[in-house]
Amino acid sequence: MTSSPSSSAITALSGDQIRQKFLEFYAAKGHTILPSASLIPEDPTVLLTIAGMLPFKPIFLGQQPRTVPRATTAQKCLRTNDIENVGRTARHHTFFEMLGNFSFGDYFKAEAIAWAWELMTTVYGLPEERLLVSVFEKDDEAFELWHRQVGLPKERIQRMGEDSNFWSAGPTGPCGPCSEIYYDFYPEKGLDAIDLDDDRRFIELYNLVFMELNQDDEGHRTPLNAKNIDTGMGLERMAQVLQGVPNNYETDLILPIMTAAATLAGLTYSRANASQQTSLKVIGDHSRAVVHLIADGVSASNVGRGYVLRRLIRRIVRHSRLLGISDIITPQLATVAIELAAPVYPNLQERRSVILSELQREEEQFLKTLDRGEKLLADMLAPLKRPKHKKQKAAQLSGRDAFILFDTYGFPLELTQEIAAEQGIGVDVAGFETCMAEQRQRSQAAHETIDITVQEGLDSLGEELHPTEFCGYNQSAVTTTVTALLVGGHPAETAAAGDNVQVILAQTPFYAESGGQIGDRGYLAGTDCLVRIADVQKQREVFIHYGKVERGTLKVGDRLTAQIDLSCRRRVQAHHTATHLLQAALKKLIDENIAQAGSLVAFDRLRFDFNCPRALSHDELQQVEDQVNAWISESHPTSATIMAINEAKAKGAIAMFGEKYGEQVRVLDIPGVSMELCGGTHVSNTAEIGLFKIISESGVAAGIRRIEAIAGAAVRDYLQQRDAIVRNLCDRFKAKPDEILERVSQLQEEVKTKQKQLAQLNTELALAKTQALLGDVQTIGGTAVLISRLDGVDPQGLKTAAEWLLSKLGQGVVVLGTQPAPAKVNLIVTASAEMVQRGVHAGQLVAELAKVCGGGGGGRPTMAQAGGSQPEKLAAALDLAQTRLTAVLES
Repeated sequence: MTSSPSSSAITALSGDQIRQKFLEFYAAKGHTILPSASLIPEDPTVLLTIAGMLPFKPIFLGQQPRTVPRATTAQKCLRTNDIENVGRTARHHTFFEMLGNFSFGDYFKAEAIAWAWELMTTVYGLPEERLLVSVFEKDDEAFELWHRQVGLPKERIQRMGEDSNFWSAGPTGPCGPCSEIYYDFYPEKGLDAIDLDDDRRFIELYNLVFMELNQDDEGHRTPLNAKNIDTGMGLERMAQVLQGVPNNYETDLILPIMTAAATLAGLTYSRANASQQTSLKVIGDHSRAVVHLIADGVSASNVGRGYVLRRLIRRIVRHSRLLGISDIITPQLATVAIELAAPVYPNLQERRSVILSELQREEEQFLKTLDRGEKLLADMLAPLKRPKHKKQKAAQLSGRDAFILFDTYGFPLELTQEIAAEQGIGVDVAGFETCMAEQRQRSQAAHETIDITVQEGLDSLGEELHPTEFCGYNQSAVTTTVTALLVGGHPAETAAAGDNVQVILAQTPFYAESGGQIGDRGYLAGTDCLVRIADVQKQREVFIHYGKVERGTLKVGDRLTAQIDLSCRRRVQAHHTATHLLQAALKKLIDENIAQAGSLVAFDRLRFDFNCPRALSHDELQQVEDQVNAWISESHPTSATIMAINEAKAKGAIAMFGEKYGEQVRVLDIPGVSMELCGGTHVSNTAEIGLFKIISESGVAAGIRRIEAIAGAAVRDYLQQRDAIVRNLCDRFKAKPDEILERVSQLQEEVKTKQKQLAQLNTELALAKTQALLGDVQTIGGTAVLISRLDGVDPQGLKTAAEWLLSKLGQGVVVLGTQPAPAKVNLIVTASAEMVQRGVHAGQLVAELAKVCGGGGGGRPTMAQAGGSQPEKLAAALDLAQTRLTAVLES
């Protein structure tokens, strides 16, 4: 699509100029310019920051007081729900910037509309005849403001329904009508029967949300006391219009990245064909996304935000390969993306080395498996491309095959789908998800769980919630008031014995989980009730005490005593201060550039994740442990001070990357050892820790290592447990403690000898059984076929037997099945190349046989293995193999 000729009269502005003019315009209208929030949102129900208003959601919900009456931002956002459209349409992106102006109970519709029009026509110089607006069909006030205040003709104002012009934060809470400003690329077509959803002619530039209502759980809407304004203008869209280019990608925000990629591919973007331009657009979009994700603290992994990052990186690599680029590309493109955005987002430059090294590692890791996966996928797709009868269903790759590619070769489902689609073949996604079920049941040890029910209950309380006053640094108990109560996640006035509750207090000594430190335990005691508290979480500045009413009745408004468990508090304090010592030791002894990438501070242990490209040796770990224990024995005092964040940074205080800090911060100082920004609880002197012990060191992601350790009373528990194990071994081996190691070594040698003897016997037995099977060879359609059961062998033995038998047959098919365990079946199908040409496909046949036995599998046309869990059906599966091969070979 190209703009109509008259658009050339618009003064071109760079992306940086568009952003700056927006912020300066609203600053002149009394707005405070606030920095962009991280792509990692504070809202626990949202994976990524997907909208400009998200950082202000707690203010709009009444859960957090406003700090300024009106604000303006350029907010970085990331969405992946339309990822398949990236590069294929003019305006779909993963990463984008949303320019916004916000009023928190200050100005409302009249000002928002007037300023939006002034911005569009005066600041950006858009011709009035090219602008149209939409309003909610029932919003007469907005309609009149546009018509009478702005002077827009009625025919340029369209009323639209609730599906497009009404905003809500959720099923309950603040909501209100919207008004949108559209740009017309072809005003010469007139205004008869126009459709603002026609994105070939119109582009929505600016959305104004008038947050004036509150919706209850029955759907009733009532006016809000404080009405708010929330707006959003897509920077990339405005750049397309003001720069007079046919799509968002060809603006100065993205085009330099695409140009760099085209150069690496030996292309010129303007002369590339449509498919090549699509790949360049995907690369340009995703390159921006990945640098900002890594800069905000995301590391590639197979879960959550890490999977989003990994998926985007692999799409960049995949599309670069389609362009013929075989070299490592992501760090080069990231360099361009960083240079484009660093003046506005300085953390990109600060994290430059981390971004480039993360991309380098992730791409190298992916390239190791990409070639192999593509070759295997090509083998899987080859038989599916055979001409089919018109009435037959469209070819589809099995979910099991797609899963094998993912699980064994790290080949993403999305790439499998893309490559298959290029050849007109579908993928059984439902089957893939079934195979993924077990993988999705990953350990949750490293991840916080979100209680969505409680979140909805808190949202429904809205303006009733006020920040909790935390007094737990200096007090272990306090008399306080119950300000809100939830039973089973739903707001309530009372709770009885046995109820699981979430309690909000006016003041609390309980530390709420944050900064890696888990919440305190303890109890709430009133004249007529006792509530045992097992955990404390924090939503914004509201502390939620999770517990169970053990006796009596708890009511909103009750005065009671909140008492923390001092034993648990002392344990967690020891672990938290030890974590600071651990980081200091790693920086001193291993690498001064080491930075925290995550942590857990619990009652029984600590976990510290840090950036490091290699594993630490045993000697290095011992040195780190010794250094921490030396600092403990030196009895260093600790002190916590509140100061301005700039002052803290000037003094050298270390901030945990990804954490969010206000203007005033709490700094924990261990003079001569460590100084960090930290809101957690700590010992007053390192001597209180007692002892520190590293339990393990491991890798958790590319370039991220993890140390697990214990301190204080937890070391005593650890030693007692280990002592009990040693004493038990001494009794079993009839040996002294210093003799156990030698005794175990002797037993290991004896076991190895027996295992070798057993393996030799099993090999000889399997060979004898395999040779005997040659007597079962049959001829089907002139072809040698062997279908048999071979018990007493493992999957590798079954594979060896099948390969040996096929070599003896020359041209033919071998199908073998075995029961290696009580509830397990293994199957294998091998076929010579001649049999594949006649229509035999080992992968498809073995998948069908495994299904009979309650399992699945797949593989190449010439060889494939599968498993099942119903050995009683193995005979039926082998009978099916006879039927299927007869049908193919005698046709």
